[in-house]
Amino acid sequence: MAAIEGILFDKDGVLFDFQKTWGAWTKGVIAGFADGDPGLAKRLADVLDFDAEAGTFRRGSFVIAGTAQQVVDALSRELPDWEPDALYNHIKQQTARAPQVEAVRLRPTLDALKARGLRLGIATNDAEAAARANVASVDALEPFDFIAGSDSGFGAKPAPGMCLGFAQAMGLPPEALVMVGDSTHDMIAARAAGFARVAVLTGVATHADLAPHADAVLPDIGALGAWLDARGE
Repeated sequence: MAAIEGILFDKDGVLFDFQKTWGAWTKGVIAGFADGDPGLAKRLADVLDFDAEAGTFRRGSFVIAGTAQQVVDALSRELPDWEPDALYNHIKQQTARAPQVEAVRLRPTLDALKARGLRLGIATNDAEAAARANVASVDALEPFDFIAGSDSGFGAKPAPGMCLGFAQAMGLPPEALVMVGDSTHDMIAARAAGFARVAVLTGVATHADLAPHADAVLPDIGALGAWLDARGE
């Protein structure tokens, strides 16, 4: 069993609690686009598989592991007055400003992992600029050595490009790296890249959803230190 030398994190549902961060934000964005039209608001919620009354995404929503472009493509069908590029830029700007709810206290958690000598990265299907802004908003940007979004040139998960990009950028073999995610997309990408796979339960997927695809399922990233200790790291 190779020693772990680096950890690659998904962003939403891993660093940040998915429903608490994006539920309220999505409700507000839908209201802004609908501008008082309840029929349009319902259609927008439906295409995102979003429960507007509860303010949460349904477990099967593509948004949970989807790319920013996929969200724009879905919304475009109901917003014909928006040019696709303008809609993409608008959504990207809005996501960059979304208030983030940390899954755990991020900075001390990340600093503790860095103190072990680990290299840290982010691989998200969100846009890279939005990811950087989200992490910076909670003073957690500095510990990361690598940040890639679906628009960074590595492709999007579940393809392994971002994982392999992290390995190459860090100069480390895949077997010395672990991907931490909250979706099967993350686990599939990690497996294809030859990474160890750790799932966390701060997204929408359940333990039963994730366990068949992961080497370990943890409650949140705050448990990574104990997981590393149990491996003898």
